[in-house]
Amino acid sequence: MFRSSLINSLRYSNRASVCRSSQFLTPSTRLFSSCSVLKNSSASTEPSTAAPKKRKQLSRIAIGGSDSKKEKLRDASSIEFSTWKAGVLLLVVGSAMVYYFKKEKKRLDTQREAEANRGYGKPLIGGPFNLVDDNGKPFTEKNLLGKWSLVYFGFTHCPDICPDELDKMAIMLDKLEIDHNIDIQPIFITCDPARDSPEVMKEYLSEFHPKMIGLTGEYEDIKSTCKKYRVYFSTPKDVKPNQDYLVDHSIFFYLMDPEGQFVDALGRNYDENTAVEKIKQQVDAYIPKDQREKRKEGWFSFLYN
Repeated sequence: MFRSSLINSLRYSNRASVCRSSQFLTPSTRLFSSCSVLKNSSASTEPSTAAPKKRKQLSRIAIGGSDSKKEKLRDASSIEFSTWKAGVLLLVVGSAMVYYFKKEKKRLDTQREAEANRGYGKPLIGGPFNLVDDNGKPFTEKNLLGKWSLVYFGFTHCPDICPDELDKMAIMLDKLEIDHNIDIQPIFITCDPARDSPEVMKEYLSEFHPKMIGLTGEYEDIKSTCKKYRVYFSTPKDVKPNQDYLVDHSIFFYLMDPEGQFVDALGRNYDENTAVEKIKQQVDAYIPKDQREKRKEGWFSFLYN
């Protein structure tokens, strides 16, 4: 009896101590403690049959951060794309600059060639002349001013060379006007003034092109003009009306600029297409005389000498 009363007193004291300690706990702590007690009691009474859950691996990326590997891959791909674009851009710009400088160099070379052909002081080819056109009107070197002219020397009784060259000249005129909007004044000067009167010249040239202008004149005037254009002249002076004779002459097209100055000579090595291209180069590269003089006095004058 004493033993049972001792056990009851101990239980009462333990229950009282638990109650006293629970007075100082917050409601959430009490709930947590009671849940823990229930879990422990249920765990002790019911055996565990479920397998332990695998813990999810924690991420090493900080909150608000980003995956550095993905960022590196994205940066690398953007760098590769930028490098590719830069390479293409460099290729395009480089090709355009090479094309521009080649074209500009060709233009400057053409200008130097034309300037050398014009000569200094007395012109190398060309000069004053006094002839008559196929309408019987005077025609001098002043009629060359203000327009590009293509001059050819020949004669109407030429069996093959002159007709072939005049046919080529007619094709050149049409190509220049239609394809490049370049108007050229075509001039045919006879080397046989005894047989090539204005009427004969007009009828003969009408078979080739309506714009062709035929020039004739006195023997000495024709001879002087041929000499100034460096054309070989072998026509005899005093011939009888029905006398047969040979006429030799040079075979060139002389290109004259709007100042009436010689800039280029096109021989038989030029066909219709190459001759048109050569004339177009000269027309595109042409600079008036006053601008040429000013350019020689500028900072970049060394480029044009």
